[in-house]
Amino acid sequence: MENSIGKKFMEMTKYKNMGPYPQKQGAPMPPMECPLNGDEEIIELPPGNALNLDAIDLCDLVEKRKSLRKYADESITLEELAFLLWGTQGVKTVTKRPVSFRTVPSAGSRHPFETYLLVNRVDGLAPGLYRYMPFKHQLARLTGFENIRKALTNACMKQQHVNNSAVTFTWVAIPERTTWRYGKRGYRYIHLDAGHVCQNLYLLAESIDCGVCAIAAFDDDLANQALHLDGDSQFVIYLASLGKRIKT
Repeated sequence: MENSIGKKFMEMTKYKNMGPYPQKQGAPMPPMECPLNGDEEIIELPPGNALNLDAIDLCDLVEKRKSLRKYADESITLEELAFLLWGTQGVKTVTKRPVSFRTVPSAGSRHPFETYLLVNRVDGLAPGLYRYMPFKHQLARLTGFENIRKALTNACMKQQHVNNSAVTFTWVAIPERTTWRYGKRGYRYIHLDAGHVCQNLYLLAESIDCGVCAIAAFDDDLANQALHLDGDSQFVIYLASLGKRIKT
């Protein structure tokens, strides 16, 4: 096998090459949530687990799940968005350590993501960019992101299901949250955690007659620029467009 960057990554993140972890060296635990600037509009969300759904067979959801790139010109409700956010990053409890236990698994309960939302068609929300605040189950409407719809679509190789989605989820990794405990091996875990989150989104979306298309084909630099991220301490790791199914 050629001496590729992928092979080097796997080798250098083996336990034998780890070195001491910041946690064991006494470094303070990084914050569990990034602060806001203070000038954002805060939107209270309906309870995430209160959506009145018919009984659903999990096996049916798993079997029906597939990526969907074409969506109806129909909005999703704020209740549905709250349901999707709660099911992908919702906080169930916070321990004294403190550690948050959420609706998705994460290595060491480090939960290294911030959820950004490109909102195009959500009842009660103006189009634009938002960030989910899971500890208070709120949305923060972000300012200073003109033409964010075009910018994110272009960053995703101009894939039109981003432009045409009701909402596109963008998960931003804060690697320090995980590497604080696991050192550089934590970068492996961050990618695994992203998969856990997106799979939940697929299944939850299926239960409310929506479809999802996960997006790994994006220009990292353009995506980070679109969200005003430095690409080092914070960077886009995964996206997923979502919208209502077209009735046939």
